[in-house]
Amino acid sequence: MVASSENSLGSELGQAVAKRRNFAIISHPDAGKTTLTEKLLLYGGAIQQAGAVKARGEQRRVTSDWMELEKQRGISITSTVLQFDYQGNTINLLDTPGHQDFSEDTYRTLAAADNAVMLEDAAKGLEPQTRKLFEVCRMRQIPIFTFINKMDRPGREPLELLDEIEKELGLTPWAVNWPIGSGERFRGVIDRRSHEVMLFERAERGRQASERRIQAGDPALAELVEPELLAQALEELELLEAAGAELDLEMVHAGELTPVFFGSAMTNFGVRPFLDAFMELAQKPMARQSSSGPIDPLRPEFSGFVFKLQANMDARHRDRVAFVRVCSGKFEKDMTVQHARSGRAIRLSRPQKLFGQEREVVEEAYPGDVIGLNNPGMFAIGDTLYMGPKVEYEGIPCFSPEIFAWLRNPNPSAFKSFRKGVNELREEGAVQILYDTDQSKRDPILAAVGQLQLEVVQYRLEHEYGVPTRLEPLGFSVARWVSGGWPALEKVGRIFNCKTVRDAWDRPVLLFKNEWNLNQLREDHPELGLAAVAPVVSGLEPISL
Repeated sequence: MVASSENSLGSELGQAVAKRRNFAIISHPDAGKTTLTEKLLLYGGAIQQAGAVKARGEQRRVTSDWMELEKQRGISITSTVLQFDYQGNTINLLDTPGHQDFSEDTYRTLAAADNAVMLEDAAKGLEPQTRKLFEVCRMRQIPIFTFINKMDRPGREPLELLDEIEKELGLTPWAVNWPIGSGERFRGVIDRRSHEVMLFERAERGRQASERRIQAGDPALAELVEPELLAQALEELELLEAAGAELDLEMVHAGELTPVFFGSAMTNFGVRPFLDAFMELAQKPMARQSSSGPIDPLRPEFSGFVFKLQANMDARHRDRVAFVRVCSGKFEKDMTVQHARSGRAIRLSRPQKLFGQEREVVEEAYPGDVIGLNNPGMFAIGDTLYMGPKVEYEGIPCFSPEIFAWLRNPNPSAFKSFRKGVNELREEGAVQILYDTDQSKRDPILAAVGQLQLEVVQYRLEHEYGVPTRLEPLGFSVARWVSGGWPALEKVGRIFNCKTVRDAWDRPVLLFKNEWNLNQLREDHPELGLAAVAPVVSGLEPISL
């Protein structure tokens, strides 16, 4: 009877994993990431009308941007999760911040993704933020799908865009579809595999576009598309075929070949064909690295890891939510799991299915899914939850910040709220917190990738915790962790042209005014190991303010 039950679970688990796809969208700001996210939800039936990012008047707000500051500025500044069904499959879309100042949140989100969609502006091609995030995908060997957006606007030649991907990223592009015209003369795309032409008509704003499919050799096509546009598209396709590259699924899943799609998220050109092909080509939930080696998603015992914390998603309840990526086994409501870092048993009684800010109680979840857990201060980013034999997944490192400022609390009577806000925002990774080595200086140092990160912390402290604050910039732009810790630093003795501070785990961090000062220290003390990425910490509680 037990064996029969285990076989049933294995069959159920295998079917659930086969139906799941999980991906994050990476792009440079203004490439159209939030718009594409909304249109994918629209085609998935998760929403009935897509919202524009810069909503005005009665126009609805975008689903993925839930923070008030996001709505005010018209940008994505925090990651969220959007789960929806499409053609009998379950998609977990990990929406990431579009602004480069919040790239560290994107790094953490990519740790939970099985695939990435690289979004490019057809007029601009590869941009700095896209290159930076691509390197993170390459480091994690995440399959990359490329969507070249804004084809309904004047842009660069499609062949030139493919050549740029290959030369600059070392990634082999394979066009799954090919555009007919561009800008005002963009007429649709040709599916390279089926030789079908998909013609699109501009849809009412926010609605699904109507699609007309016709074979490339159909004489009726000449009446629907200007002959010179069609001839040019077919000629370019012949050039691609002559190049000899093939759509190799193993290369896609190894992150060596990227399927490329052309379209326009704003006008819905090419969004559905992209989603259909993605479901066919994308990687299913895969094994994750742990202290015990790779953990197969079909391992019967549940396991998962925390990749994000978010405070005050529901301002009425002052809640704190831990985002958990399910890695193996079946998750069920009310199950009791082990918390790897503390060794404590935890009953997960109120798990939530996430859809932007909206949530509902979830009864079960499978590998590839993301669930939300109420966080009473127990969880930290990188924590592993498991059942059965102990499993501990690889932690998520901290990346080097570039802007530093003292965070001052002008109102001593609000110290408790100030301390609570700073500690909770540090826990969720909104900003890195550093401390002076002089214990009498209690004010924290905010360390961020971009200025907007600091502004968001101040905004949230005031609006979520009732504490207005003041920033005092520090004249540093480079941070490095001392690899050997305090003993290594003490061995070197006195050092110049840098400031020594502590991070949240009481590790020494050196702050430099510029790269020149950093290189000078390296020349003077070549034996001192300095790291731009903080070592992963497991089993230790971070210190609090």
